[in-house]
Amino acid sequence: MSEVDYTLRRQVAEVSNLVVRLGEQVSSVSGQVATVENHQQQTRTELQQLRDEFLAFAKQAEFTANVQRAETRIGVIQDQVDHEFGHHKTVRRTAVGMLQAFDVGLVSEDNVRMVSDQLMIQTPRYWLAPALVALASWSADDRTLCERGVEEAFRRSPDRTSLFFALVLRRQGRKESAVRWLRHYLLAQDPAALGREFAVILESIAQGAFGLVGRELLADTLAGWREHLADDADAQARQVIRWRDELDSLRQPSSKGEFPRLVAVSPQWPYLDSAFSSARAQQVVLDKYRAIMEREFEPSERLEDAVDDILDRLVSEYDNEELPLRRDLAFNHAVVGHDGDVVAARKASDADSASYEETLDYLTVQTTAALNPSAIGTSAATQRLAVAACNEWFFRAHTAFTRDYRKSVPQDVQAQFGTAHTVGAHTFQLPPWTCSFNNKLEHNEKSLAGHWDQHMAPFIASLAYPMARKVAPLVAVLAGILLLIGAINIGFALVAAAVTGAVWGLFLYNGAQAAKRVQDGARQFLEQAKRDSLHQLRGAAAELTDWYEKYRAADLVEADCRELIGSLATATTQGGSPFEGRTVVKEKS
Repeated sequence: MSEVDYTLRRQVAEVSNLVVRLGEQVSSVSGQVATVENHQQQTRTELQQLRDEFLAFAKQAEFTANVQRAETRIGVIQDQVDHEFGHHKTVRRTAVGMLQAFDVGLVSEDNVRMVSDQLMIQTPRYWLAPALVALASWSADDRTLCERGVEEAFRRSPDRTSLFFALVLRRQGRKESAVRWLRHYLLAQDPAALGREFAVILESIAQGAFGLVGRELLADTLAGWREHLADDADAQARQVIRWRDELDSLRQPSSKGEFPRLVAVSPQWPYLDSAFSSARAQQVVLDKYRAIMEREFEPSERLEDAVDDILDRLVSEYDNEELPLRRDLAFNHAVVGHDGDVVAARKASDADSASYEETLDYLTVQTTAALNPSAIGTSAATQRLAVAACNEWFFRAHTAFTRDYRKSVPQDVQAQFGTAHTVGAHTFQLPPWTCSFNNKLEHNEKSLAGHWDQHMAPFIASLAYPMARKVAPLVAVLAGILLLIGAINIGFALVAAAVTGAVWGLFLYNGAQAAKRVQDGARQFLEQAKRDSLHQLRGAAAELTDWYEKYRAADLVEADCRELIGSLATATTQGGSPFEGRTVVKEKS
């Protein structure tokens, strides 16, 4: 019996040691699992940050590459323009220079004819070259060659040639002949398909270049065109769309930096941000177009200077063959201007694509002169008149613009909470909770706090040590010891059961204490998260109040904009423009 007793004692000791080591290993494994989960969560967070940084870097690198390609492309296109059409510049510079040379009489007729003959040879198919031959022949009183030069120039470009000689004759004081050429030009025009040179007509109106008779002719003709095109609903709608694009382009950047808490909690923030950006555009619109309409413009006192400026615009306007290159050049300039954002550049380029069409209807010419005068070569004075003439489309676009952003302001702005929180090796997912800022803040705070408490309690309880589940194996082991060993030696069985129970109980106690510490830590962490949520809710409510105040202040400017646009009707060419009735101080008889 003593040998059996010794053997049993030794086996019980071994079992006890195994139980202790098992407990230590389980604790170690639990700690390692928790460490791995923490590392995994940290790695996931760092990977997400790395991904965001990489995407931002890649986007910036793409934008930088776009800018570099656009700058390279600009140089290539410019070289191509200079190579293919650079010789036209010489002819253009010579045209007005030749007229000024006639004024001062410092150049001989022979030299003038020699230069015109050379340009005729060097620039085949260009309409201005034979026009210069006609001018040189006119100064030399060579009627036959002059008529042939006019006919050739007219064959190459009837519209530009008609305008050119109308301006030249007006410059020389031949008013009746100038008006005949002008009438010839106007009668040949289709108001639905005007050439790009028609912008010179608008410039002539602004400068008063054709005198009273020419002014009346232009006024009657353009009024008839406008009345004719007024029945074209599509043409009218296109102008309203272009003005709406202009207003959209003046929308201000996002204000998310001013309202960070509202951005974080409100699902309606994109609508609030869009409406605020549009409302802030009202001040930009007011400042821009008030400056255009109030800009001082001093017309030239000498008829020759005024007409020379218009002639410069006429002869420097690039031909239709250049339009594809000019359109490509404008797009690449837009890419550089938008810091490589191709989408924004394409949108801006498309909005102004009408400026690079071969033909434009009269309404589109007016709109282009108002929105992008440089694209068709008109001056600030012409832009002023064009803006006034476009008051109806401007008004309709502005009304729709204002209506749309006002309608987009949500009537019920909400806050939403429902984020995940990592608590040690566990994740607490707060179920979605939504409230309306139309409710009182105290009500929302109470509801949010209750929502946290409702879902925190079960989560913290789930972190408790599962004592009942852990005790069950101990009871089974103790029962086995008492049954198996008790049948041989009840005293030894009791001792063995007591030792096993004590060791196992110590293990259970340690586990229970560790679980309690986890619960306390989770409770403290989630209570802080709850307080942060409540602070965020209060901050968002305050920011929403601030947003409404700033939005109303920005939106109030709409009345001033509407008043300015309404006043444009009195600044049209029929309403006493300071340029429309201009007559030259001294005119040649």
